Amino acid sequence: MRFDASTASAVATLLRDASRAEIMPRFRKLAPDAVRTKSGPLDLVTEADEAAERVIEAGLDRLFPGCVVVGEEGTAADASLLTRLRDADLAFVVDPVDGTANFAAGVPLFGCMVAAFVKGEVVAGWIHDPLGDDTCLAVRGEGAWVEDGAGTRLGALSVATPVPVNRMVAAVSWGFMPAETKARIVTRLPRLAATLNFRCAAHEYRLAAGGHAHLLVYNKLMPWDHAPGWLIHREAGGYAAQFDGGAYEAGHHVTGGLICAPDRASWEEARAALFGED
Repeated sequence: MRFDASTASAVATLLRDASRAEIMPRFRKLAPDAVRTKSGPLDLVTEADEAAERVIEAGLDRLFPGCVVVGEEGTAADASLLTRLRDADLAFVVDPVDGTANFAAGVPLFGCMVAAFVKGEVVAGWIHDPLGDDTCLAVRGEGAWVEDGAGTRLGALSVATPVPVNRMVAAVSWGFMPAETKARIVTRLPRLAATLNFRCAAHEYRLAAGGHAHLLVYNKLMPWDHAPGWLIHREAGGYAAQFDGGAYEAGHHVTGGLICAPDRASWEEARAALFGED
């Protein structure tokens, strides 16, 4: 399967339609029993997540008959779905509402994320903002761009100009790090110019791919949280690698951490500042 701008726009339209039909009508209108926990008190799912995932899965099957769809909520019920990403001729990962805790709390900072895989390789990515009603897209080898709610291309995405560590603005998600790593990194955050945590990878990736932040640091790497943003960031000119310097493979890695930076030199400098020896 080869993706081009037209095919990518069709998927963006699907995400917009699902968001308008199933996500936005429920925003700040969830009944108490419409929010549940999954693996723990910080792992939430709402009716909007489940309804949007069903609509997106059905839409992808219409657009790409026979494709494999690995949704966050579907995988919560059947973890073996993750293994299908590696060998499928065409597969999609879907995070219907990234930033569910924000959504459930009525905080207007959440997104809808999808990535396409061919034989385990990410070939296209989408991050839709239901509130802003626009979508960041990328096709492997063809760049990254933004489309508005009517499907009009607004312009190309480009990462920030490299700067020294003490001038970097970074989104650092340290909550899922092992205790020893967490204790180490939090004492080093003052080496950066500023840090943030949106509790929403969708908007953090959009921020970095648009050149408004320099650095992203994540520990937990579920593919629906990172495959779309990783490709968009890369196609916007960025560089990313795992904490040990190894290449990130979205269809295989859920551990090992990830650092995204404007270029490799910035990645090396940030890695040394945050994780290197004293």
